Amino acid sequence: MKVLVVVASLIALSAAGAVPLVPGDNSDYVEGVSRYIWMPDGDDVPHLVDLEEPVDFSAFNSRNGANNHYWLFTRYNRNNHQILVNGDINSVRNSNYRANRPTKVIVHGWNSNGNSGVNTYARDAFLAVQDCNVIVVDWRSLANSGYNTAVNGVPNVGQFLGNFLVWLFNNAGGNWNDLHLVGFSLGAHVVGNAGRQAGGRPRRVTGLDPAGPRWGGNAQALNTQAGRYVEAIHTDGGTLGIMDRIAHVDYYPNGGRNPQPGCWISTCSHSRAYRFFAASVRYNRFAGRQCSNMNQVSNNQCAGSTLHMGNGIISKSGNGIFRVNTGANWPF
Repeated sequence: MKVLVVVASLIALSAAGAVPLVPGDNSDYVEGVSRYIWMPDGDDVPHLVDLEEPVDFSAFNSRNGANNHYWLFTRYNRNNHQILVNGDINSVRNSNYRANRPTKVIVHGWNSNGNSGVNTYARDAFLAVQDCNVIVVDWRSLANSGYNTAVNGVPNVGQFLGNFLVWLFNNAGGNWNDLHLVGFSLGAHVVGNAGRQAGGRPRRVTGLDPAGPRWGGNAQALNTQAGRYVEAIHTDGGTLGIMDRIAHVDYYPNGGRNPQPGCWISTCSHSRAYRFFAASVRYNRFAGRQCSNMNQVSNNQCAGSTLHMGNGIISKSGNGIFRVNTGANWPF
């Protein structure tokens, strides 16, 4: 009997507080219980995060949404960004921004910057298929803080982004019906706050594996109030990403959990979301089948109507949960 008690205690300690030793391996992570988790940076390098780390509130004095940087890319400057400054109309007039083009906004996640993978993948995909304004939001000064500190700063970052878009459209022109916001991980919650700050006017909002730790039941998380059509693509649900339905349409590629095809660690599955999205913009061939419940999602038994995952079609709409099956290698 004593042996059983000791074994049970060791299991509980492992789940709740033990430090996972293999980089990127979150197989023992228990949502809402575990203290430590591996998270990828913008280059997909895993970092160990303490989910009980104190928030550094002093960071908000100098590192908040006011320090957002807005990088403009167009087909006339695909690889060299132009900086748009909130309140400086000349920064827009002297750029390649054009009000009559659709506008795409991309927001990175934790421990990342404007040059990180989600930005380059999504930017290049959008510009390959459409003449548009692509605005990459660099919020590295806060994103590169401790995870809990960055989480607490997300609403402010999103609100400043929302105010910037209102200012941009009011002063330089732009069409809310041609605006698509895209955010990865913590960036998904940033665009959720931005869309709500803008009164829910963005036509499309896409959350790419919206961050899970510290976001369950969080009123500041991405939700359907962010835009006229909000979708989420879940690839590491229950670990680095949220598994619950949070959008008008929630896609669960290959069941929505780790491991995704071709991945062996959770951090890879998390980053699959923006790679799937970029491939969907370029090729638009991920046909999702609607599911009646999450059991059908998990067991690959969805047989409802079809709605393609991701893509850049601004008029897209729908409702429900969908499963998509993909391959293991680009373009999946």
